[in-house]
This record gives sequence, C-alpha cells and structure tokens, in this order.
Amino acid sequence: MAGTRETKQQAGGTEGQSRPARRVQVKVGKVVSNKMQKTVIVTVENTTTHRLYHRYMKKTSKFAAHDAENRCQVGDLVEIVSSRPLSHSKRWRVREVLKRAE
Repeated sequence: MAGTRETKQQAGGTEGQSRPARRVQVKVGKVVSNKMQKTVIVTVENTTTHRLYHRYMKKTSKFAAHDAENRCQVGDLVEIVSSRPLSHSKRWRVREVLKRAE
C-alpha cells in the first residue's frame, strides 16, 4: 500500500507542505441568476436511475459560484470548480464560460 501514495515532490508540493494536494471537482451547468454582485447561481443536471422502477430521472442541483469579473449572463453554459468556502453559500468558482447565451 505504501507504493500507491504520491510523494510530496511528485505532487509538486513544497518541502514545508504537510498535506497532500486535494482533488478539484469540476461541474458544467447553466447560469440561472446573476442578480448578485460577483455571484451567479448555476444549475447542474444529473441523470440517475430510480431504485424501484429502474427508469432514468433528471435531478437538478443549484450551486452559488464566484464570478469575480461579472462576465456571466443568464443562460450561459459555464464550468465551475470547487474551492475553499468564500462565503456562507459559495464553495464554487467559475472557471470559464463554455457557451454564451443567445
């Protein structure tokens, strides 16, 4: 089991860093609200199967994401990444706008 773990130098860490590099979550969703300053609300759709009926269901989740330059508009398709807590509800940052709304 000792061979499965990365060393600090392989992970690109510094000598004083004690914890391993964390994995960043990435999600793609649509902007549904940009009424706040530097914050957008992004909905992400997931398909899951029903446990009893074995049918596909769409589940939507809303995430508050940090948009530092206020570049997102309602209807844009964006990529968000997890980050440290920025406020009470913001734990995501907008990485890039994939497709602009028309």
